[in-house]
Amino acid sequence: MVFKRTFLGSCGKNKEPVTAPPGHDVPASLRARAGGPGAAPACPCLPPADGRQPLLSHHQGGGEQQQASGIREEAAGRTATQRGAGATPGEDAPGAWQDVSLSESSPQEQSSTIQAMGIKTALPAAELGLYSLVLSGALAYAGRGLLEASQDGAHRKAFRESVRPGWEYIGRKMDVADFEWVMWFTSFRNVIIFALSGHVLFAKLCTMVAPQLRSWMYAVYGALAVLGTMGPWYLLLLLGHCVSLYVASLLGQPWLCLGLGLASLASFKLDPLISWQSGFVTGTFDLQEVLFHGGSGFTVLRCTSFALESCAHPDRHYSLADLLKYNFYLPFFFFGPIMTFDRFHTQMSQVEPVRREGELWRIRAQAGLSVVAVMAVDIFFHFFYILTIPSDLKFANRLPDSALAGLAYSNLVYDWVKAAVLFGVVNTVARLDHLDPPQPPKCITALYVFAETHFDRGINDWLCKYVYDHIGGEHSEVIPELGATVATFAITTLWLGPCDIVYLWSFLNCFGLNFELWVQKLAESGPLAQIEASLSEQMSRRVRALFGAMNFWAIIMYNLVSLNSLEFTELVARRLLLTGFPQTTLAILFVTYCGVQLVKERERTLALEEEQKQDKEKPE
Repeated sequence: MVFKRTFLGSCGKNKEPVTAPPGHDVPASLRARAGGPGAAPACPCLPPADGRQPLLSHHQGGGEQQQASGIREEAAGRTATQRGAGATPGEDAPGAWQDVSLSESSPQEQSSTIQAMGIKTALPAAELGLYSLVLSGALAYAGRGLLEASQDGAHRKAFRESVRPGWEYIGRKMDVADFEWVMWFTSFRNVIIFALSGHVLFAKLCTMVAPQLRSWMYAVYGALAVLGTMGPWYLLLLLGHCVSLYVASLLGQPWLCLGLGLASLASFKLDPLISWQSGFVTGTFDLQEVLFHGGSGFTVLRCTSFALESCAHPDRHYSLADLLKYNFYLPFFFFGPIMTFDRFHTQMSQVEPVRREGELWRIRAQAGLSVVAVMAVDIFFHFFYILTIPSDLKFANRLPDSALAGLAYSNLVYDWVKAAVLFGVVNTVARLDHLDPPQPPKCITALYVFAETHFDRGINDWLCKYVYDHIGGEHSEVIPELGATVATFAITTLWLGPCDIVYLWSFLNCFGLNFELWVQKLAESGPLAQIEASLSEQMSRRVRALFGAMNFWAIIMYNLVSLNSLEFTELVARRLLLTGFPQTTLAILFVTYCGVQLVKERERTLALEEEQKQDKEKPE
């Protein structure tokens, strides 16, 4: 089974693909969101693994770049004590930015010290320049191969369904394989703009006239939008799920709330209940399935968050009205992202919220970037048919090795762009409402650690808070970590929709997450720690980057399974690892190594900037 490219549920440690039960074709949108972008992104909803702590659980607000996830220790060498939960770059382990001696330290101390060295170690400018030149040349070469392949295949019979007339005046056709993207920005574009514009307009009026009622206005407007789009019976269906979880929250038993929440989620993923509940939707239209799965799935997650927070804070006496105001906030309703109830309630309860300096400028910049991204994707699809080519394995097998590797990589990048655009639009509206929503996903190009491979920070936060961190503790022990990841991926599998391809995707990413901890433990052992301690700081960084390059391609391959198909993944693996060995394998590994080093350099720069910023803020 191959996931259709759509958006609601991204698959990746933090992205997820939603699968339909037998007889139902669930939109890829939903599938892709369990952890993150478009079709089935890399590990969407997965919690952090390499630092063994929730790397994504606390994002920085105000549109600023999330520094905590930007500074990553290498996959093989991060310890739980090195960084506390939610730590920012300046809060790494004591001495992380200081010079230290390795001469008389224990293997464990040496390991921790080496990790600190890896963060601040700089490489010669000439070496970094060489890496930039190699990476740029390789991307240009692979892009040229994809462009030529797209031109050659434009008139193939197998391409007719998904390559349609585009810019006729220059003879370019357009890849329309992602039907959700096409519908969002063609037939449903005006409807989406109208609905969100109405929300912003009424929100502004209410904030000016009666700011204490703005949360009610959001809920009423959202409920009316759902009523008009999906019909009254669908609205009543969701209200029934809300009330059932509210009643469960009154009993104060977290296990009961989580169990009922998972049962409610399963009712939207498995037959015969999904068939029965889908009948509550009035009428039929192209995006109906996407909106049905998105609205129902996210409603269950929001209600479960409300119930668990009520159990955790019985003294706060949350009401059913609080739940309805939380659930029917329109910008988040159908496509997320998820904000846990405690954060949403705290921010929405501010009667007279005040914007930070420069926030409006950042909101405008985010809106502008979203528009530019949409235009860039439209132009790109007129020249590169990256979504259609993988469906024709015979044609894909004729591609040069470099073009095939570029095709696999570009598919994940597109899913990241798709997620970034969706979250960018939604988050722009949310920030206008004085909310601080989860940040857009981190670019797949900068990911070489399974712990950060997510495409939906909101779902990642939800899973980390209620499942992964609760079971895994400090994420420093093998057995508890194994239990935490298995439980997390089991829920992610349910979110995506149980099927063979989701089972495989979950197994591979769960293995990758745990394997990073095993490697970390091995690296902390006496012999290996002493060997690395004997290396120079720069050589240690190079060795870690080499492992990061291999990890990067493991992330790509594991997520291609759900993003495209198992057959296409097998083709890429066979060509790059077997028939292309050793020339192609080593060449691609070196190019990826160059990219990882450039990412590390960017992280080092951000860490130093953050340290300088914190030094300036310290009182004299």
